[in-house]
Amino acid sequence: MIPIKNIYYMLSYAFQVLNEQGYKNLATEHFNNTAELMAAILTKGVKVQIKRGLGKEYIPQTESLSSLRGKIDVTESIKILTMLKKRMICTYDEFSVNGMMNRIIKSTIKLLIKSDISKQRKKELRKILVYFSDVDIIDLYSVNWNVQYNRNNQMYRMLISVCYLVVKGLLHTNSDGSTKLMDFLDEQRMCRLYEKFILEYYRKEFSEITANASQIPWQLDDGINTMLPVMQTDIMLSYKEKILIIDAKYYAKTTQSQFGTHTLHSGNLYQIFTYVKNKEVELSSQPHEVAGMLLYAKTDEDVYPENTYQMSGNQISVRTLDLSLDFSGIAEQLNTIVEEHFKLPERSKISL
Repeated sequence: MIPIKNIYYMLSYAFQVLNEQGYKNLATEHFNNTAELMAAILTKGVKVQIKRGLGKEYIPQTESLSSLRGKIDVTESIKILTMLKKRMICTYDEFSVNGMMNRIIKSTIKLLIKSDISKQRKKELRKILVYFSDVDIIDLYSVNWNVQYNRNNQMYRMLISVCYLVVKGLLHTNSDGSTKLMDFLDEQRMCRLYEKFILEYYRKEFSEITANASQIPWQLDDGINTMLPVMQTDIMLSYKEKILIIDAKYYAKTTQSQFGTHTLHSGNLYQIFTYVKNKEVELSSQPHEVAGMLLYAKTDEDVYPENTYQMSGNQISVRTLDLSLDFSGIAEQLNTIVEEHFKLPERSKISL
């Protein structure tokens, strides 16, 4: 079970904006459930965005007008005989707050107001909705979440990501305030936060290590790569001549079982082995040491993997990360992984 406070810490690493002064007091607040946490983050974030000004986009508009604006849609004008009424159908772009991201935020706020959160939190959200009076509601379950960000709308990245978590229902809350692991469909979405948290943790806490989500090129004999999938790592850590490729996995069950025998998910093991061996060949002309790790979110199962294997000259390890501990315990686990692998001096514990 994941304490709600740990969800906040995971988000704060995944989205560094949550470490700014206006958000820091959220870490000390008590939340009855994850909906309360998400509502609090959205309330803070949207208030900041309102002060800066809601983002605007060019929205295509089509309407019947008595004067020319934009382009005339001649076909539609003739079709409905608007010219007889001294009007025409015009298409034009309007620079408006009624863009996709503001629609998502408004619709998510309305969804949260209907959820199990305190009356005070609902009151705060309703006050925010006043600023979205010119923004339409959108069907949240048909949203394309592959939003394109640029310099002008970068501040929306965290807000839209929180909306995504709310809408997809990633964080199913128990009555005691902890969070259940997801069913199969939700695992894939929760895994995105889990991956990003681990990557950003290492980027922030271990400046001497290079941490990226790098792609690994296929090492081909004839150069033909038609239809080969992209090898996209979750986390690749580099320090001096050593590389550790981490594949972060967030599953309800960390092993597969047949006739009482527990084994690793075969696809996961094949994947990390393929990553390691291709990286090994890529670096063959220079000093190097490549290792791989499957890092599972620990569940409440009786059997969970904690093993290290030597495979064709490379180390492949399997570990679990216990997200139910105080966050200092989570940090200690992550620290130990790199300290032991890269032979780094032990870090002092993070105080929260």
